[in-house]
Amino acid sequence: TIRVWNETVSNLTLMALGSSAPEILLSLIEVCGHNFVAGDLGPSTIVGSAAFNMFIIMAICVYVIPDGEVRKIKHLRVFFVTAAWSIFAYIWLYMILAVFSPGVVQVWEGLLTLFFFPVCVVLAWVADRRLLFYKYIHK
Repeated sequence: TIRVWNETVSNLTLMALGSSAPEILLSLIEVCGHNFVAGDLGPSTIVGSAAFNMFIIMAICVYVIPDGEVRKIKHLRVFFVTAAWSIFAYIWLYMILAVFSPGVVQVWEGLLTLFFFPVCVVLAWVADRRLLFYKYIHK
C-alpha cells in the first residue's frame, strides 16, 4: 500500500470536514438566508455537535475498551498540539464574541480564524514528523 496522505493531516482535514460538513452547511445556509445574521439554528447545531463529540463519542470510546486492557495515545506530540489548539479555539471564540466586537463577527476575525486552521494542521504535521527540536534530543 502506498500512502498518499499523512495520517495526521488526513485526520485533521478530510475526516474533520466529512464529519462536520452537515453542521457547516446548515450554518452557512442559515446565515445566507437571514441576511448574514446568525439565527438560533446554526450556532446551536455547532455547539450541540461539539458537545456530542466531546462527551458521548469519547465516553463510547472509553467504554468499549475491554476490562483489564490498557490503551495508549499513539502520537502523543500530535495529541498535545491538537489539545492546545482546541483550548485556544474556545478562548479565541470567547474573545471575538465577547471582547473584541460583542455579538458581531468582523471580517478580520473570520479571516484570522480561518487562517488558524492551516497553521494548526501544519504544526500537528511538524509534531508528527518530529521536525523541530526533536532531532537534537537524544534518548
